Amino acid sequence: MIKPFHRTTAAIAVALVVGLAIPVAITHTDAAQSPLLTMRDGIPTLAPLVDRVAPAVVNVAVKAKVDMANNPLFNDPLFRFFGGPRENAPQERASSGSGVIVDAKEGYVITNHHVVDGATEITIRLKDRREMPATVIGSDEGTDIALLKIEADNLTDIPIGDTQSMNVGDYVIAVGNPFGLSDTVTTGIISALGRSRLNIEGWEDFIQTDAAINPGNSGGALVNLRGELIGINTAILGPNGGNIGIGFAVPTTMVKAVMAQLIEYGEVRRGQIGIVIGDLTPELAQSLGVDETQGAVVSRVQPGSPAEDAGLKTGDVVTQFNGTDLQGSNDLRNRVGLLTIGTTVKLTVVRDGKVRNINVTIGKPAQETVQRMQDRPSLAGASFSNTESGAPVQGVVVSNVERGSPAFQVGLRAGDIIVSVNRKDISNVEEFTEAMSGDKQAALFINRNGEDILIVVR
Repeated sequence: MIKPFHRTTAAIAVALVVGLAIPVAITHTDAAQSPLLTMRDGIPTLAPLVDRVAPAVVNVAVKAKVDMANNPLFNDPLFRFFGGPRENAPQERASSGSGVIVDAKEGYVITNHHVVDGATEITIRLKDRREMPATVIGSDEGTDIALLKIEADNLTDIPIGDTQSMNVGDYVIAVGNPFGLSDTVTTGIISALGRSRLNIEGWEDFIQTDAAINPGNSGGALVNLRGELIGINTAILGPNGGNIGIGFAVPTTMVKAVMAQLIEYGEVRRGQIGIVIGDLTPELAQSLGVDETQGAVVSRVQPGSPAEDAGLKTGDVVTQFNGTDLQGSNDLRNRVGLLTIGTTVKLTVVRDGKVRNINVTIGKPAQETVQRMQDRPSLAGASFSNTESGAPVQGVVVSNVERGSPAFQVGLRAGDIIVSVNRKDISNVEEFTEAMSGDKQAALFINRNGEDILIVVR
């Protein structure tokens, strides 16, 4: 039975399996050809590989302020009579995870966004037990990647490898700090590539590995047998947070793209081309008269968008992106979303049975945002914005909700996606504003982390 993802603030991720399978596949000749996989007393060993990569994996200790849930007694009149507080004060939370030094000269450390989210203080501990503060260069919730910087000499980094050169069945090792046990090394294989639609993050293209993943491993290194970083471990699939051998890592193809933007801008500035897309199914392929079995089908082209300017049309089947085959709509969305605005890409499209190449320039995402609803005092304290083009769920995003505000009290939370008002679908802020005008009661149908909920606003 498939269980939902379970994650902790301090953790989740590192790969590994029983390491007895590797010696079976290795001969003396194989070991001699690799300086990182050698023989010791006639037995294969990964010790040279571990010696190289372990110093680049660090412990990330975090302190953060978190809002505590209100105690119902705080609203009791008798309790207030004795001078009790009405709300709990923010409490300090301590947690830890892992990180990977990817540039020793600059002191850049990659970790997970959820490890450092809301941090007021971050301390890095190296393998040689040195400790130093870290600053956040930038953090991206959509990919769960954060970039830190430390000031220190004699650092060791891990070279970033090419995830696209990896295959299912390739051996990998992981280094991290599960349960605070530093320098923990485990082994496993790549179980699958390109995993998506798991509702872990907004942008998914995971490496799946048979990983023994535990709290404290988040942000740790997934490394190939060349000693190259191929992934940053981030989540597991398992009952009650326990390991069942299904772990996920963000591939370095995505990490490199995010890191470049975090260095340049301090954030990821995702572009868009202005299309709504879906996967090519056998039924769609038959109805559209195409022979392809994989790709992304354009279901809508937004007026005035880069896609419309380039000549894309509803019903087009996008099969390649810059000459590389696409697996589906999520693949296309990831590739577009990780490119800088102004980049021109070549899309290979099948239309009416004919193949054509269309050049599209990545444009800025729609920035339409409303800070407050003039006609709805009950929504005061919330701001709303459009969903990104091509997002799995279309509607209006609740960008922010002030704690204790009327919008918070009716049940809205940051990250909610409002998909319809009074059973009428909405696709942008303008439609939402119009649907909310007037003084009649409104039923908001909301998608929250993949679950549908209903909130009534008066």
